[in-house]
Formats: sequence, structure tokens, C-alpha cells
Amino acid sequence: MSHPVVWFEVMGKDGDSLRSFYSGLFGWKIAADNPMNYGMVEASGGRGIAGGVGQFESTKQAEDGSYPSVTFYVATESIDDSLAQAKKLGGKVVMERTKLPGGTVLGMFSDPEGNAIGLVEDGAA
Repeated sequence: MSHPVVWFEVMGKDGDSLRSFYSGLFGWKIAADNPMNYGMVEASGGRGIAGGVGQFESTKQAEDGSYPSVTFYVATESIDDSLAQAKKLGGKVVMERTKLPGGTVLGMFSDPEGNAIGLVEDGAA
């Protein structure tokens, strides 16, 4: 499959509570011992995809309807090209191409119905 789904993310107001909920419900091992307190969920046993469970950064994100949210991330060779194509097809750019500390490059768009979809730049997509 070209452009595979490579990551998921569940975000809300209380990251600790969300992590407790999903680890209790599904038995997920969630490690949030990092500077962003972002819960990293590993795929195990060769099934599923890795992801994250966390807390949004600002109250504004809660007030403007951005969160809570569930997002999946798709691998692409060029975030800029994918964002341009999404716009051409009726989507909107939510986050321009952004390089995170550690080297991961992300972008995000919303589809015509308003669903947010993340992009991860990956030359092998």
C-alpha cells in the first residue's frame, strides 16, 4: 500500500486520565516519561501501529473545537505536495510542514468534512 497509516494520536484535556483509560481498556503500555509528557504507545507482537495519547497544550485548543480529537497519520514522500493536493480536492491546511525536535517532519490537513488527518514525511512512502 502506498501512503500507509503509520501513527495514531488521541488528545484531550487530561492526558493522564486518557492514558489511564486506554491502558486499562486495551492493556496498552503507554510511556509518558519524556519532556512533553506525551504517552507513546508501542505496537506489539507484529500487529497494529504505534501511536500517542496526550494532552493538548493550551486552553484555546479546547475552546476552538480542536480537541478532543483522534487523528491518524499517513506517510508521504512530500508533505508540501500532499497538502497542495488536499487543498486542490477541497481540504484545508491545518498545519504546514513542520520539523519536530528529533527530525520527524509533520503536516496536517482537514478533509472536506472537517476531519483532521496528519502527514509524516517518509521517503519510502
